[in-house]
Amino acid sequence: MKSPLPQHIAMIMDGNGRWAKNQGKKRTSGHKEGAKIVRDVTQWCASKSIPYLSLYAFSTENWKRPKVEVDFLMGLLEKYLHNERAMYIKNGIRFRAIGDISIFSSTLKNAILELEHITQNHTKLTQILALNYGAHDELARAFIKITHTLEAKELSNLKPEQVIKLINANLDTAFLPDVDMLIRTGGEMRISNFLLWQASYAELFFTPTLWPDLRTDELDSMLEQFCQRQRRFGALG
Repeated sequence: MKSPLPQHIAMIMDGNGRWAKNQGKKRTSGHKEGAKIVRDVTQWCASKSIPYLSLYAFSTENWKRPKVEVDFLMGLLEKYLHNERAMYIKNGIRFRAIGDISIFSSTLKNAILELEHITQNHTKLTQILALNYGAHDELARAFIKITHTLEAKELSNLKPEQVIKLINANLDTAFLPDVDMLIRTGGEMRISNFLLWQASYAELFFTPTLWPDLRTDELDSMLEQFCQRQRRFGALG
């Protein structure tokens, strides 16, 4: 029996730097090319009636990269949010960000919040960019919020299923369904601190294709594979 289409696809966009190196170019060229693929993938999801797409754009660990690269990525993100505004509006796509954006510059934060506001009533697809996001950081922030609202005695009396509901309600992704399909490009076979809680039953797809080389025909093939898989969620088939 075929599985229904995924409601939530998450993607780890890996391989920009290696793509640039293979082309004899600077790493920044790979990031520029990768930003173009974001548009293609987003429009592909919208054409397939996938309600939610989450993209791992900048992790909490990416701050370890050279400052010149980090600065370039911040500028590229801000430019992307401005340049792609028409695409979001034309295609009826809602934009949301998850992660701790408090550390970003005021201009970048404003660009994020403005695009969220402008597209808040769009219903074709919700595209989520994970920005300064790490699953460990997200869970830690969720637990801090919970302890600020509940006394220790109240917490100790909760049943496990109640704790699970509390955690879900306090995650950055409280407005999202769990991840059904997680794709990573670039050949690495790990999920790198991305949506660890939400992807507990996700179907995993790893491809050696570098992110800038990803094309929709490969996504079509992955989607067909997904629909052929039987998802049991711990029960019998």
